[in-house]
Amino acid sequence: MPLTQYLPIVGLFILGAGFAVFSVAAAPFIGPRRYNRAKLDSYECGIEPTPQSIGGNRFPVKYYLTGMLFILFDIEIIFLYPWAVANKALGVFGLVEMFLFVLTVFIAYAYVWRRGGLDWH
Repeated sequence: MPLTQYLPIVGLFILGAGFAVFSVAAAPFIGPRRYNRAKLDSYECGIEPTPQSIGGNRFPVKYYLTGMLFILFDIEIIFLYPWAVANKALGVFGLVEMFLFVLTVFIAYAYVWRRGGLDWH
């Protein structure tokens, strides 16, 4: 039966969903309940929180840009896994295409680096 080969994947999804639901449901019961002022304060990368943010209640856009770059580069790197699995079947064409892909990712990384997108000061 062709559907039986998908049973391990369905089982893995059920196991993962069950673990997630159990973790969220059990956290209030087994987690620590010792709250103090320091734990309830917002945390801004080691900077002492102030009542008013610098720049008039605006959160720096650089944090969002860094987060988007992280997600972008992670998604690009995920494309390396299928290539690694099918490396022999793709031959020289696949090698050249992956070299061009990695070169494109490296150029984007170098551009962001040179523009100061990875500096935290």
